[in-house]
Amino acid sequence: MYPRIVPVGDSAILIELGSEIDPEINSQIYFLVAAIERSQLAAIVELIPAYRSLLVNYDPLVSRYGEMVALLDELVAGNAASEVDTGTATIIELPVVYGGEDGPDLDTVADNAGLSIRDVIEIHSGVDYRVYMIGFAPGFPYLGGLDERIATPRLKTPRISVPAGSVGIAESQTGVYPNASPGGWQLIGRTARQLFDVASESPSLITPGSLVRFVPVDAHA
Repeated sequence: MYPRIVPVGDSAILIELGSEIDPEINSQIYFLVAAIERSQLAAIVELIPAYRSLLVNYDPLVSRYGEMVALLDELVAGNAASEVDTGTATIIELPVVYGGEDGPDLDTVADNAGLSIRDVIEIHSGVDYRVYMIGFAPGFPYLGGLDERIATPRLKTPRISVPAGSVGIAESQTGVYPNASPGGWQLIGRTARQLFDVASESPSLITPGSLVRFVPVDAHA
């Protein structure tokens, strides 16, 4: 039964709001994050949201487990009673050069799908993708809504370095590498837009709950 609150070690609590990847559940997660932040609970150390769950790290010297569960349970109950609007979201457009040096695995994705390269590009760029969470690396967006026709397994051997801005596919997910890093996703293109700037007031260009739209271009501006 959901929601479910369970202990994780001696200083963390996992709140699960569902068992599937769903826009409404994901929105409820971020509503809950905001509610907990507003509550200013003294014991909270860190909040780590994911697709359908929220990990709450807390200081057990400030509040005991039972006290934390009681406080969080009250916030979860209030969150469940609130209405969630998933119909409006900020759309972030990313110009992408598909294939070639920018997308060395585009042929692999097309072969795996039994489609032409043009079809893969049209399918991939024809959807506005919801940002379910940021993870793996600072500013890396996990995007939901990839058409199953172009879902492709990860590389058997990850690359040592993936260029910043690379757009990749891994199973039924797509995402963008904000900085150069190791990675095992199938690379189909690259954007020149800067996704993460540590010196900025808001370092991550892409935030959870927003939408990402890939726009095919012939060359980087």
